[in-house]
Amino acid sequence: MFLSKDRIGGALLLLFCITYALLIRDIRLLPFQANASFTARTMPEVLSVLGVGLSLWIILLPANRDKPVFTGYKWTTSILFLVLMSVYGLTIRYLGFIFSTSAFLMIGFALLGERKPLTIILAAVPLVFLFWLMMSKGLNIYLAPLPEFFGLGR
Repeated sequence: MFLSKDRIGGALLLLFCITYALLIRDIRLLPFQANASFTARTMPEVLSVLGVGLSLWIILLPANRDKPVFTGYKWTTSILFLVLMSVYGLTIRYLGFIFSTSAFLMIGFALLGERKPLTIILAAVPLVFLFWLMMSKGLNIYLAPLPEFFGLGR
């Protein structure tokens, strides 16, 4: 079978969907949900089945004959974004949602090429604050807005 960029992408999608399907069993159900037809596992199961089907479709159909090309991409930027996302995930609890998400967006904008500090700040901070306001006040989902060490609990 000829390896094309489509088939490589399909194989990666298949690997992701199978891993996702295996991890669905870790979603805990409440006792009254044991025999329910729709639970917290239902949509992830549907998505994993659709993902496996789509990835098999991509792998098995006749492929584009273009060989994969790995040059011309900004690999450094991609790796820096992966590092940035990891740091964000590790710091959100300690720095709070507003600080860590604003920093994440501002650094991300800078990585993408924006150089005007005022534009970066005005694009990130109000967006994060409005999102936090919508989640915490509108939907009643608690997101710690400030760092733990400020001592501001719920």
